[in-house]
Amino acid sequence: MSTQLVTGIEAPHFELPDSDMQTFSLISQQGKRNVVLYFYPKDDTPGCTMEANEFTALEDEFSKLDTIVIGISRDDCLSHATFRDKYGLSVLLLSDPDARICKRYGVMYEKEAEGQKKLSIKRSTFVIDRSGKLRHAMYGVQAHGHAQEILNLIKELK
Repeated sequence: MSTQLVTGIEAPHFELPDSDMQTFSLISQQGKRNVVLYFYPKDDTPGCTMEANEFTALEDEFSKLDTIVIGISRDDCLSHATFRDKYGLSVLLLSDPDARICKRYGVMYEKEAEGQKKLSIKRSTFVIDRSGKLRHAMYGVQAHGHAQEILNLIKELK
């Protein structure tokens, strides 16, 4: 579908609305914090809920390492707000309904469900350092245990 990104390049910039309809800009983090950007298929589904809860559980650890965790899906802002509030999520959830950023990061793929082909998001995570460089690009990750795996990678960034 879309081209996968490789490490070492500058992470593609973007601005997207969050669950409170505030615009988040990736460039605003440059020079300040590392960014964990994870793409997930759908709010309030079992794997996505597990992943968001695991990232939330490690929020303090990420914070100590000057790292912000951001989840992106094609759900709208209202869906994100409901999802966040239902589970008390601390991750920032961004809405990309037209998949513009999903495509830029190479996470879209075509899947067949009930005889229909439709575009879906491949669960993927990107670690972006303070300078805006892409340090890790992981496609097709498993939800369970993934947050801890990413935290370990952040600890190695220097």
